Amino acid sequence: MEALLKTFSAGFIVIALLAGCISSGSVSEEDAGLLKDYRTFHATGRIDYGNIGDSYTAELVMYLAGNQFMVIKELIQDFQKANPNVKTIYVETIQPGQILDNQILKQGKVNGEKTNRNPDLYASVNLDHLQKLRMEGRMDQYIIYSHNRLELMVAKGNPRNITGPQDLARDDLVQSHPNPVTEGIFKYYGAEMLNDLEIYEQVTGDVECKACWAVPGKTWFTERYYRETPYRIENGEADVGIVWTTDVIEAKKQGRNIEGVPIPAPHNKADKVAYAIGILNDAKNLSNAQLFINYLRTSHAQSIYAKYGFIKASEEELEYKSL
Repeated sequence: MEALLKTFSAGFIVIALLAGCISSGSVSEEDAGLLKDYRTFHATGRIDYGNIGDSYTAELVMYLAGNQFMVIKELIQDFQKANPNVKTIYVETIQPGQILDNQILKQGKVNGEKTNRNPDLYASVNLDHLQKLRMEGRMDQYIIYSHNRLELMVAKGNPRNITGPQDLARDDLVQSHPNPVTEGIFKYYGAEMLNDLEIYEQVTGDVECKACWAVPGKTWFTERYYRETPYRIENGEADVGIVWTTDVIEAKKQGRNIEGVPIPAPHNKADKVAYAIGILNDAKNLSNAQLFINYLRTSHAQSIYAKYGFIKASEEELEYKSL
Protein backbone atom coordinates (compact mmCIF):
# COMPACT_ATOMS: atom_id res chain seq x y z
CA MET A 1 0.00 0.00 0.00
CA GLU A 2 2.83 2.37 0.91
CA ALA A 3 4.52 1.67 -2.41
CA LEU A 4 1.27 2.37 -4.23
CA LEU A 5 0.89 5.71 -2.44
CA LYS A 6 4.46 6.67 -3.33
CA THR A 7 3.79 5.85 -6.99
CA PHE A 8 0.57 7.87 -6.93
CA SER A 9 2.32 10.82 -5.25
CA ALA A 10 5.13 10.77 -7.78
CA GLY A 11 2.63 10.73 -10.64
CA PHE A 12 0.68 13.60 -9.07
CA ILE A 13 3.87 15.65 -8.74
CA VAL A 14 4.71 15.09 -12.41
CA ILE A 15 1.20 16.16 -13.43
CA ALA A 16 1.43 19.23 -11.21
CA LEU A 17 4.78 20.17 -12.68
CA LEU A 18 3.42 19.80 -16.20
CA ALA A 19 0.41 21.94 -15.30
CA GLY A 20 2.72 24.58 -13.89
CA CYS A 21 4.73 24.55 -17.08
CA ILE A 22 1.63 25.08 -19.18
CA SER A 23 0.36 27.93 -17.03
CA SER A 24 3.71 29.70 -17.27
CA GLY A 25 3.49 29.95 -21.03
CA SER A 26 6.84 28.21 -21.56
CA VAL A 27 5.37 25.39 -23.62
CA SER A 28 5.84 23.96 -27.07
CA GLU A 29 3.90 25.42 -29.96
CA GLU A 30 1.98 22.16 -30.32
CA ASP A 31 0.75 22.35 -26.72
CA ALA A 32 0.16 26.09 -26.61
CA GLY A 33 -3.46 25.96 -27.76
CA LEU A 34 -5.09 29.35 -27.37
CA LEU A 35 -1.88 30.61 -25.77
CA LYS A 36 -0.58 30.85 -29.33
CA ASP A 37 -2.42 34.16 -29.50
CA TYR A 38 -0.12 35.65 -26.84
CA ARG A 39 3.52 35.26 -27.82
CA THR A 40 6.80 36.73 -26.69
CA PHE A 41 9.57 36.63 -29.29
CA HIS A 42 13.17 36.81 -28.09
CA ALA A 43 16.10 37.92 -30.24
CA THR A 44 17.70 34.56 -29.39
CA GLY A 45 14.93 32.81 -31.33
CA ARG A 46 13.02 31.55 -28.30
CA ILE A 47 9.24 31.99 -28.25
CA ASP A 48 7.20 32.00 -25.03
CA TYR A 49 3.46 31.45 -25.02
CA GLY A 50 0.94 33.02 -22.68
CA ASN A 51 3.33 35.18 -20.64
CA ILE A 52 0.78 37.98 -20.30
CA GLY A 53 3.03 39.97 -17.98
CA ASP A 54 5.38 40.51 -20.93
CA SER A 55 2.80 42.94 -22.31
CA TYR A 56 4.14 45.37 -19.68
CA THR A 57 7.87 44.64 -19.96
CA ALA A 58 8.70 43.71 -23.56
CA GLU A 59 10.73 46.16 -25.64
CA LEU A 60 7.98 46.27 -28.27
CA VAL A 61 4.30 45.47 -27.61
CA MET A 62 1.78 45.09 -30.40
CA TYR A 63 -1.87 44.03 -30.47
CA LEU A 64 -2.87 42.90 -33.97
CA ALA A 65 -5.95 41.59 -35.76
CA GLY A 66 -5.95 37.89 -34.99
CA ASN A 67 -6.21 36.51 -38.52
CA GLN A 68 -2.54 37.38 -39.03
CA PHE A 69 -1.47 34.71 -36.55
CA MET A 70 0.12 32.52 -39.25
CA VAL A 71 2.48 35.19 -40.59
CA ILE A 72 3.67 36.60 -37.27
CA LYS A 73 6.45 34.13 -36.45
CA GLU A 74 8.34 34.63 -39.70
CA LEU A 75 7.62 38.37 -39.73
CA ILE A 76 8.82 39.08 -36.19
CA GLN A 77 11.88 36.88 -36.42
CA ASP A 78 12.85 38.57 -39.68
CA PHE A 79 12.39 41.98 -38.05
CA GLN A 80 14.52 40.96 -35.05
CA LYS A 81 17.22 39.62 -37.33
CA ALA A 82 17.50 43.11 -38.82
CA ASN A 83 17.00 44.81 -35.42
CA PRO A 84 18.70 42.57 -32.81
CA ASN A 85 18.64 45.35 -30.21
CA VAL A 86 14.89 44.85 -29.88
CA LYS A 87 15.39 41.83 -27.67
CA THR A 88 11.80 41.04 -26.66
CA ILE A 89 8.60 41.57 -28.64
CA TYR A 90 5.16 40.74 -27.25
CA VAL A 91 2.49 40.10 -29.89
CA GLU A 92 -1.20 39.49 -29.24
CA THR A 93 -3.34 38.25 -32.13
CA ILE A 94 -7.05 38.16 -31.28
CA GLN A 95 -10.17 40.00 -32.43
CA PRO A 96 -9.27 43.71 -32.81
CA GLY A 97 -12.66 44.86 -31.47
CA GLN A 98 -12.16 42.81 -28.34
CA ILE A 99 -8.66 44.24 -27.93
CA LEU A 100 -9.92 47.80 -28.31
CA ASP A 101 -12.97 47.58 -26.07
CA ASN A 102 -11.69 45.21 -23.40
CA GLN A 103 -7.96 45.79 -23.22
CA ILE A 104 -7.15 49.32 -24.41
CA LEU A 105 -10.20 51.46 -23.63
CA LYS A 106 -10.70 49.64 -20.32
CA GLN A 107 -8.64 47.29 -18.19
CA GLY A 108 -8.98 43.69 -19.26
CA LYS A 109 -7.59 40.33 -18.23
CA VAL A 110 -6.23 37.32 -20.10
CA ASN A 111 -6.48 34.00 -18.25
CA GLY A 112 -7.27 36.00 -15.10
CA GLU A 113 -4.18 38.20 -15.43
CA LYS A 114 -4.24 41.93 -16.17
CA THR A 115 -2.96 42.90 -19.60
CA ASN A 116 -1.30 46.15 -20.67
CA ARG A 117 -3.72 48.90 -21.74
CA ASN A 118 -0.92 50.79 -23.51
CA PRO A 119 0.54 48.69 -26.33
CA ASP A 120 2.99 50.41 -28.65
CA LEU A 121 1.14 49.38 -31.82
CA TYR A 122 -2.47 48.49 -32.59
CA ALA A 123 -3.82 47.11 -35.88
CA SER A 124 -7.30 46.29 -37.13
CA VAL A 125 -9.19 45.50 -40.33
CA ASN A 126 -11.60 48.29 -39.41
CA LEU A 127 -10.34 51.87 -39.57
CA ASP A 128 -13.16 52.93 -37.23
CA HIS A 129 -11.31 51.15 -34.42
CA LEU A 130 -8.32 53.43 -34.93
CA GLN A 131 -10.65 56.44 -35.18
CA LYS A 132 -11.91 55.63 -31.68
CA LEU A 133 -8.35 55.90 -30.42
CA ARG A 134 -7.99 59.26 -32.17
CA MET A 135 -11.12 60.48 -30.37
CA GLU A 136 -9.50 59.40 -27.11
CA GLY A 137 -6.37 61.38 -28.04
CA ARG A 138 -4.32 58.20 -28.22
CA MET A 139 -3.50 57.86 -31.93
CA ASP A 140 -2.94 60.39 -34.72
CA GLN A 141 -1.63 58.54 -37.78
CA TYR A 142 -1.80 55.17 -39.49
CA ILE A 143 -0.71 53.26 -42.56
CA ILE A 144 -2.46 50.53 -44.59
CA TYR A 145 -0.05 47.61 -44.83
CA SER A 146 -1.99 44.66 -46.27
CA HIS A 147 -5.29 43.36 -47.69
CA ASN A 148 -7.31 40.13 -47.59
CA ARG A 149 -10.51 38.65 -49.05
CA LEU A 150 -13.34 36.38 -47.96
CA GLU A 151 -13.48 32.71 -48.89
CA LEU A 152 -15.57 29.68 -47.90
CA MET A 153 -13.88 26.85 -46.01
CA VAL A 154 -15.23 23.35 -46.67
CA ALA A 155 -14.14 19.76 -46.07
CA LYS A 156 -11.52 18.28 -48.37
CA GLY A 157 -13.14 17.12 -51.58
CA ASN A 158 -16.06 19.50 -51.04
CA PRO A 159 -18.49 16.64 -50.28
CA ARG A 160 -21.47 19.00 -49.97
CA ASN A 161 -20.82 20.43 -53.44
CA ILE A 162 -20.74 24.05 -52.29
CA THR A 163 -20.13 26.34 -55.26
CA GLY A 164 -20.28 29.83 -53.77
CA PRO A 165 -21.72 32.11 -51.10
CA GLN A 166 -25.26 31.82 -52.46
CA ASP A 167 -25.25 28.21 -51.21
CA LEU A 168 -25.24 29.51 -47.63
CA ALA A 169 -29.00 29.90 -48.05
CA ARG A 170 -29.34 26.11 -48.34
CA ASP A 171 -31.20 24.41 -45.49
CA ASP A 172 -29.12 21.22 -45.68
CA LEU A 173 -25.84 22.85 -44.59
CA VAL A 174 -24.48 23.21 -41.07
CA GLN A 175 -22.47 26.41 -40.94
CA SER A 176 -19.68 27.76 -38.70
CA HIS A 177 -19.14 31.50 -38.98
CA PRO A 178 -17.22 34.18 -37.08
CA ASN A 179 -19.46 35.79 -34.50
CA PRO A 180 -20.88 39.27 -35.26
CA VAL A 181 -20.10 40.58 -31.78
CA THR A 182 -16.28 40.57 -31.67
CA GLU A 183 -15.14 39.15 -35.03
CA GLY A 184 -14.58 41.96 -37.53
CA ILE A 185 -14.46 39.54 -40.46
CA PHE A 186 -18.17 38.89 -40.02
CA LYS A 187 -19.33 42.09 -38.35
CA TYR A 188 -17.97 44.33 -41.11
CA TYR A 189 -17.59 42.08 -44.15
CA GLY A 190 -19.35 38.71 -43.88
CA ALA A 191 -22.62 40.29 -42.79
CA GLU A 192 -22.40 42.81 -45.62
CA MET A 193 -21.86 40.00 -48.11
CA LEU A 194 -24.91 38.11 -46.82
CA ASN A 195 -27.00 41.28 -46.99
CA ASP A 196 -25.82 41.93 -50.54
CA LEU A 197 -26.99 38.41 -51.43
CA GLU A 198 -30.25 39.00 -49.52
CA ILE A 199 -29.74 35.89 -47.38
CA TYR A 200 -28.62 37.42 -44.08
CA GLU A 201 -31.75 36.50 -42.14
CA GLN A 202 -31.79 32.96 -43.53
CA VAL A 203 -28.22 32.36 -42.40
CA THR A 204 -28.20 34.15 -39.05
CA GLY A 205 -31.82 34.27 -37.91
CA ASP A 206 -31.03 37.94 -37.13
CA VAL A 207 -29.25 36.73 -33.98
CA GLU A 208 -26.07 38.39 -32.68
CA CYS A 209 -24.13 36.28 -30.19
CA LYS A 210 -20.88 34.37 -29.86
CA ALA A 211 -20.08 30.74 -29.04
CA CYS A 212 -23.75 30.01 -29.72
CA TRP A 213 -26.23 28.58 -32.17
CA ALA A 214 -27.66 31.55 -34.07
CA VAL A 215 -29.97 29.15 -35.90
CA PRO A 216 -30.23 25.95 -33.83
CA GLY A 217 -28.59 23.04 -35.58
CA LYS A 218 -27.73 25.12 -38.64
CA THR A 219 -25.57 28.19 -37.95
CA TRP A 220 -22.94 28.27 -35.21
CA PHE A 221 -21.24 31.57 -34.29
CA THR A 222 -17.72 30.93 -33.02
CA GLU A 223 -15.76 32.42 -30.15
CA ARG A 224 -12.56 32.52 -32.25
CA TYR A 225 -13.33 31.43 -35.78
CA TYR A 226 -9.85 30.71 -37.17
CA ARG A 227 -9.30 28.05 -34.53
CA GLU A 228 -12.87 26.70 -34.28
CA THR A 229 -14.10 26.56 -37.88
CA PRO A 230 -11.37 24.28 -39.30
CA TYR A 231 -11.82 21.98 -36.31
CA ARG A 232 -15.59 21.84 -36.65
CA ILE A 233 -15.39 21.11 -40.38
CA GLU A 234 -12.73 18.42 -39.95
CA ASN A 235 -14.78 16.74 -37.25
CA GLY A 236 -18.04 16.73 -39.17
CA GLU A 237 -19.64 19.36 -36.94
CA ALA A 238 -19.98 21.86 -39.81
CA ASP A 239 -20.05 21.81 -43.60
CA VAL A 240 -18.91 25.33 -44.40
CA GLY A 241 -17.67 28.57 -42.84
CA ILE A 242 -16.81 32.11 -43.88
CA VAL A 243 -13.08 32.70 -43.43
CA TRP A 244 -10.27 34.69 -45.00
CA THR A 245 -8.38 33.29 -47.98
CA THR A 246 -5.27 33.28 -45.78
CA ASP A 247 -6.99 30.93 -43.31
CA VAL A 248 -7.58 28.38 -46.07
CA ILE A 249 -3.99 28.63 -47.28
CA GLU A 250 -2.64 28.16 -43.75
CA ALA A 251 -4.89 25.17 -43.00
CA LYS A 252 -3.82 23.47 -46.22
CA LYS A 253 -0.16 24.11 -45.40
CA GLN A 254 -0.75 22.26 -42.14
CA GLY A 255 -2.16 19.30 -44.06
CA ARG A 256 -5.62 19.72 -42.59
CA ASN A 257 -8.56 18.05 -44.30
CA ILE A 258 -10.14 21.20 -45.66
CA GLU A 259 -10.17 23.24 -48.83
CA GLY A 260 -11.54 26.54 -50.04
CA VAL A 261 -14.30 27.69 -52.33
CA PRO A 262 -13.42 31.15 -53.74
CA ILE A 263 -15.94 33.94 -53.41
CA PRO A 264 -16.06 36.14 -56.52
CA ALA A 265 -15.69 39.91 -56.39
CA PRO A 266 -17.30 42.09 -55.20
CA HIS A 267 -18.77 39.68 -52.65
CA ASN A 268 -15.30 38.70 -51.35
CA LYS A 269 -14.85 42.34 -50.19
CA ALA A 270 -11.25 42.47 -51.43
CA ASP A 271 -11.89 46.08 -52.43
CA LYS A 272 -12.70 47.01 -48.82
CA VAL A 273 -10.61 44.81 -46.53
CA ALA A 274 -7.57 46.80 -45.43
CA TYR A 275 -5.27 46.29 -42.45
CA ALA A 276 -4.51 49.56 -40.70
CA ILE A 277 -1.84 50.03 -38.01
CA GLY A 278 -0.79 52.99 -35.91
CA ILE A 279 1.46 53.91 -33.01
CA LEU A 280 -0.27 54.87 -29.78
CA ASN A 281 0.60 58.31 -28.45
CA ASP A 282 1.27 56.81 -25.02
CA ALA A 283 3.54 54.11 -26.41
CA LYS A 284 6.31 53.16 -23.99
CA ASN A 285 8.66 51.99 -26.75
CA LEU A 286 8.12 54.70 -29.35
CA SER A 287 11.40 54.33 -31.25
CA ASN A 288 10.98 50.55 -31.57
CA ALA A 289 7.39 51.02 -32.75
CA GLN A 290 8.62 53.41 -35.44
CA LEU A 291 11.25 50.86 -36.46
CA PHE A 292 8.54 48.25 -36.94
CA ILE A 293 6.28 50.55 -38.97
CA ASN A 294 9.25 51.35 -41.22
CA TYR A 295 9.91 47.64 -41.56
CA LEU A 296 6.29 46.93 -42.61
CA ARG A 297 6.76 49.42 -45.43
CA THR A 298 9.68 47.48 -46.94
CA SER A 299 9.30 45.18 -49.93
CA HIS A 300 10.74 42.37 -47.81
CA ALA A 301 7.98 42.58 -45.20
CA GLN A 302 5.36 42.95 -47.91
CA SER A 303 6.67 39.80 -49.59
CA ILE A 304 6.38 37.85 -46.34
CA TYR A 305 2.72 38.82 -46.05
CA ALA A 306 2.14 37.88 -49.70
CA LYS A 307 3.73 34.48 -49.07
CA TYR A 308 0.85 33.69 -46.70
CA GLY A 309 -1.85 34.81 -49.13
CA PHE A 310 -2.23 38.45 -48.11
CA ILE A 311 -2.41 41.15 -50.76
CA LYS A 312 0.40 43.70 -50.79
CA ALA A 313 -0.33 47.33 -49.97
CA SER A 314 0.42 50.00 -52.55
CA GLU A 315 3.18 52.56 -52.08
CA GLU A 316 0.54 55.21 -51.47
CA GLU A 317 -1.18 53.11 -48.80
CA LEU A 318 2.12 52.59 -47.00
CA GLU A 319 2.49 56.33 -46.48
CA TYR A 320 1.37 57.82 -43.16
CA LYS A 321 -2.11 59.31 -43.14
CA SER A 322 -3.88 61.36 -40.50
CA LEU A 323 -6.85 59.88 -38.68
